[in-house]
Amino acid sequence: MLTRRQALAVCACAAAAPAIQRSAWAQAYPTRPIRLVVPFPPGGPTDITGRLVAQWLSEKLGTVVVENKGGAGGTVGTRAAAAADPDGYTLLLGGTSTLAINPVVFKDLNYDPVTSFTPVAMVSTSPFVLVVNPALPVHSVGDFIAYATANPGKVNFGSAGVGTTPHLTGELFKALAKVDIVHVPYKGGGPVIADLLGGQIQLTFELMTVLMPLIEAGELRPLAIATETRSADLPDVPTMAEAGVPGCLSSSWFGIVGPTGTPAVIVDKLNAEINNGLRSSDMIASFAKLGSQPKIGTPHEFAVLIASELERWGSLTRKIGIAID
Repeated sequence: MLTRRQALAVCACAAAAPAIQRSAWAQAYPTRPIRLVVPFPPGGPTDITGRLVAQWLSEKLGTVVVENKGGAGGTVGTRAAAAADPDGYTLLLGGTSTLAINPVVFKDLNYDPVTSFTPVAMVSTSPFVLVVNPALPVHSVGDFIAYATANPGKVNFGSAGVGTTPHLTGELFKALAKVDIVHVPYKGGGPVIADLLGGQIQLTFELMTVLMPLIEAGELRPLAIATETRSADLPDVPTMAEAGVPGCLSSSWFGIVGPTGTPAVIVDKLNAEINNGLRSSDMIASFAKLGSQPKIGTPHEFAVLIASELERWGSLTRKIGIAID
C-alpha cells in the first residue's frame, strides 16, 4: 500500500504529466510544413508582408509555405483559414480589412474575427496619409477645410471601393472635420492615384508605401498623416491631431492568427519567434522599404487591438449606413 507521501507524489506526477506532454509537444512543433494563408493575390503589400514572416519562421522553425488565396476583399482566404484544423499548421495573415472592416461591412461573412480565430502575433503597421492634387489651392488641413466649406459637395475623394480602409478613413475625416466632400469609389487603388494625378478627384487617403515616390517627385501634396506621431519618412508632415482633426487615426495593420482553439503552447512559441524576427535589423529594414513599422506585442495585446478596431470601424459604418450583401 502506498504511504500518504507516495500517494501525493503520484498525484503530483499525474497532474504534471499533461503539462510535460504539452511542453514536449511545443518543443517538437513543427514536425511538418506550416501553411500561411495570405488572403490576397501575390505581389501586393499583404503578400510581401506575409512572405517576410514566412521566410523568418522557415529559417527558425522549419518550412512555412505561403498560400495566396484571394477573392472578395480577402474574405475567401480568411474564411478558409477559419475552417482549418486548429493544430498550428494553418495560420492566416490577417489585417485591418479582413479582421476589422469586412466583419462590420459584409452582412454574411461566415467568420467572426473574435470567435473564429486565436491571435498569435502582431506584425506591422503602415499609416494612411491625406494627399491632394497640387493644383488644389491648399497647403494645410486648415486650408483644405476652409476650401471644402466654401465649396460644399464639389470636392471629391477617391478610394479603392466602398467599405475599403481608404473609404472609411475618408468618411472618418469627413465626420470629424465637418466637411461636405463626395466619395468616388474605384475598382482598386491604381485608378484612384491615376485620377488624382489627372485632377478628376481632389484628394485621397492612401498608404505611405504607395505615395512616397509621388510625394518626393512633387506630384502629390501631403497634408497630414493619420497617426498619433509623425513619421520619420515625412517629418515635416503634421499628424491629424496637430493639423486640427484629433481622432482621425487610420493605419493598415497586419498580424498572424490561427483557427480558434490553436494550442496556447504553440501560440506562445510562434509569438516569441515572430517577435524575435521583428527585432532583427534585416526585418526592420525590409519593413521600412514598405513604409511599415514592425509591431511587437503579445497575443492578448493583438486581441485587444482587433476588438478596439472592430468597435471603432463598426461605429462609423453604422453611422454612415454602409453594408454589403
